[in-house]
Amino acid sequence: MDQHYRKEQIGEWYNAYNNDIYNYIYFLIGDHELAKDVLQDTFLRAYSNFESFQGDNVRGWLFRIARNLTIDYIRKKKPLLFLVDSFPIIHATEPNPEQIAMLNEAEQELYMGLSKLKRAYRDVIILRKIKEFSISETADILGWTENKVKVNLFRGIKALRKELEKGAYRHETV
Repeated sequence: MDQHYRKEQIGEWYNAYNNDIYNYIYFLIGDHELAKDVLQDTFLRAYSNFESFQGDNVRGWLFRIARNLTIDYIRKKKPLLFLVDSFPIIHATEPNPEQIAMLNEAEQELYMGLSKLKRAYRDVIILRKIKEFSISETADILGWTENKVKVNLFRGIKALRKELEKGAYRHETV
C-alpha cells in the first residue's frame, strides 16, 4: 500500500477521533500527560499496523489499540496500580485536585464514582454509555462476548449508581 495514502488516512483518523480517544485513555489512567503519550502511541501503532485493519470500523479499531496500549503501560510502568486495579475491594488512586477542578460538578461525581469501580465495569460503562459504542463494537474492543458486555454493563451501572448514591449521601450530611 502507498505510504502517502497511509499517512493521509492516519491523519484523517487522528483529526476525527483524537479527542474521543484521548478522553477514553484519560478516563482509564487519570493522567493528562500520560494520556497524550498513549494517544500518540495509539496512532503510531495504527500507522505501523495499517495493513491489519480490516476496513469495517475504524473508531473501534483505534479504541482497541488505545485500550491495549493503556493496559500495557499500566502493567509495565505502574505494576502496583495494575495490581490494585485488579482487585475490586481496593480502590485506585484518586485524581488530584487540579484535575477535578477542571470538571463540572456532575462530571466530578461521575469520574469519582467510575474511579471506584473495577476495571471491567469502568471499561464497559465508558465505551457503551460515554463513548456510545454498540454492544457488538464494545465486545470487539474488549475481546468479550456480547453477553459478557451486557452482564458487565448491568452490574457496572448498578455498582456506579451505588457509588454515586454514597457520594450524594456524603454531600447531604456535610
